[in-house]
Amino acid sequence: MNVHSLSQEQTIPVPIDQAWEFFSSPRNLEAMTPPKMGFRIVSLPSEVLYEGEIIEYSVKVLPGIWIPWVSEIKALRVGESFVDDQISGPFKFWHHRHSFEETSRGTRVKDLIHYSVGFSIFGEVARALVVKNQLAKMFEHRRLVLDEKFGKVT
Repeated sequence: MNVHSLSQEQTIPVPIDQAWEFFSSPRNLEAMTPPKMGFRIVSLPSEVLYEGEIIEYSVKVLPGIWIPWVSEIKALRVGESFVDDQISGPFKFWHHRHSFEETSRGTRVKDLIHYSVGFSIFGEVARALVVKNQLAKMFEHRRLVLDEKFGKVT
């Protein structure tokens, strides 16, 4: 299994408690995901993340084809970080660490994702041709959404 990583960070001009409040609401994940990617919450036990929470989503992998994605929230430190691990879904492996750091310019939001597409060489080809670009577009969209909601750091 080949495990790949993706990291990104963005500073938003708000205090850390405001950033945490936004990111710790699973409903905001839908707003930060490009509509074309088709991301819907199916089951949500709580409006605020807690360690051990199981969240069920549905994602569109191809036009008209939706698959379930089930994540567990792990290693949650209120105001600092949380991890979501895929239990089942489109990836063979998915581990996403979200962390928050207060700076003089606002809150630095960091993402570190480790993932594997699976399916041997076929998965690696799909990653190179499709998945890598979709993940980049997802974070590009999220950057725009956050800039629009909170403003840009100047």
